Amino acid sequence: MENSTYNSLILQVEGLNVSNESIYPVFLFFFCSYLFILVANVGIVVLVFIDKKLHQPMYLLFCNLPVNDIVGNSIMLPRVLSDILVPPSERLISYYECVLQAFTTHMFGTTSHTILMIMAFDRYVAICNPLRYAAIMTNKMVVKLTVSAWGVAFVLVGILLGLTIRLNRCRTMIMNPYCDNASLFKLSCESVFINNVYGLTFTVVLLSASIGSIVLTYAKITVVCVTSKNQSLNSKALKTCSTHLMVYLIMIFSGISVITLHRFPQYSDYRKLSGILFHVIPCSLNPVIYGVQSKEIRRFLSKLLQQGQ
Repeated sequence: MENSTYNSLILQVEGLNVSNESIYPVFLFFFCSYLFILVANVGIVVLVFIDKKLHQPMYLLFCNLPVNDIVGNSIMLPRVLSDILVPPSERLISYYECVLQAFTTHMFGTTSHTILMIMAFDRYVAICNPLRYAAIMTNKMVVKLTVSAWGVAFVLVGILLGLTIRLNRCRTMIMNPYCDNASLFKLSCESVFINNVYGLTFTVVLLSASIGSIVLTYAKITVVCVTSKNQSLNSKALKTCSTHLMVYLIMIFSGISVITLHRFPQYSDYRKLSGILFHVIPCSLNPVIYGVQSKEIRRFLSKLLQQGQ
């Protein structure tokens, strides 16, 4: 073992394996995707804050999602884009930048779940207990739910990365297009048993809580809609819940694809690509889905277009 590779502060990122003919088309695709994510998500956040009609718990809670999408992609995608344009030997990253990238990557994935969980709670109260909705979903409750969504994710991911940075490193190659927890602890020659146990427990608990809360919430909403003869309530439930459920299913499918491909080393290139698309696809579709489905957002955009003309 060479001293130069022991706890080295400079790491090399493997990056995407892209042929010379595909470099610029791939770069252009991800660059346009990143621009769209920034413009669409920033636009949604600004729109919610400047239109007082959108100052409702549902939209205020939803604002957490575009903020998470912007932060998650802004730390990861620009670095991936720059690495596509340079030779593999020049794809270097400092250890501290790598840890920050890994932290934000896992925060993005974890917070996506916790945000959609608090949004499901909001829909549950709105549809199953509409008369007490205003009393329950106060500004104070919105703040509590928001802090909980980010706070739980911060603690869980903090422990995950804390267990990794305690390890000594004897390798310098990140076998991924970007840094994540698994890529970091694979740099160590020490036992990573605790990391694997916590990582597995973390994943199982998060997915169980996320899927369990969504299933339970929508089961109760379905019962209310089936037993209710209120057509207005049923129409409202179908419109708002279908939007939320669509966003959730896109995120779950993208995440499961990455986890599944991890089990097949022969498909490492597909795994790397799916890892990036896990960030790109949901973050591109979220503002589109909510923008199309929300009557208030559509009305505000049409008003802006009319003023522009």
